[in-house]
Amino acid sequence: MMWGTADFVGGVLSRRLAPLAVYGISQMVGLLLLVGLATARGGWSAPPDYWPWAVAGSVAGLIGMVAFYAALAIGPMGLISPFVSLSVLVPLAVGLIRGESPGSLAILGIVLAIVGILLASGPELSGAESARPLVLAGIATVSFGGMFVFMAEGSARNPLMTMTGMRVTTAVIFVVVLLKVRSFGGAGPRDLLPLAVIGVFDASANVAFGYSTTLGLLSTTSVLGDLYPVMTAVLAAIILRERLRPVQYAGVAAALAGVLLISAGA
Repeated sequence: MMWGTADFVGGVLSRRLAPLAVYGISQMVGLLLLVGLATARGGWSAPPDYWPWAVAGSVAGLIGMVAFYAALAIGPMGLISPFVSLSVLVPLAVGLIRGESPGSLAILGIVLAIVGILLASGPELSGAESARPLVLAGIATVSFGGMFVFMAEGSARNPLMTMTGMRVTTAVIFVVVLLKVRSFGGAGPRDLLPLAVIGVFDASANVAFGYSTTLGLLSTTSVLGDLYPVMTAVLAAIILRERLRPVQYAGVAAALAGVLLISAGA
């Protein structure tokens, strides 16, 4: 829910601000939150073996988010968000290749959730949309899939510090880019609250996902975490009045049913 809400707010802001500015500034807010938590918990003294995964996750996430926000800025949220959620296939495949064996209910839930995602976006895939947002969404899909795997690997060592390391890396990259372009993409004081919402929700969701991968199978936790685009699509329908077709509502229902089955079979 936090990831989906953050992406909705980010998508709306990206329609009048540069996507890189939306992502970068919101990441700075998340950095402040995570650095505070890490300091309070004495995390800086932990073994540094989480850093390679944190850096890899940051780079993958940066590529994915910029592509995702750019796609949201020029394409319908009801199409882009569910499409990008197919990134779940990457960590799902990794988990299964490693020998994870979800229960029968969980497997049924995984199938239902993925089918629900496809139904939520399928009616829009009629060729009427420009290819550009779909290409950007494809880049985001692959990048996010890799990011989830890197996050899980780092979380196996230290969940909180992996997410903090990701934010530190992102902040360094963003500062370098900012010094290069010397622009905040038009962001002003009125944008501070929504940017803060994005940063806090995104950072909190990352930590929650990191800890969840240490408590359950990657193949199931990744599916549950990757349902965030459904939240974005629902918010777009409610707030922006983006029209969803009946089959898309059926997709949302199937995804929610999948969540219940995964939880029951975990």
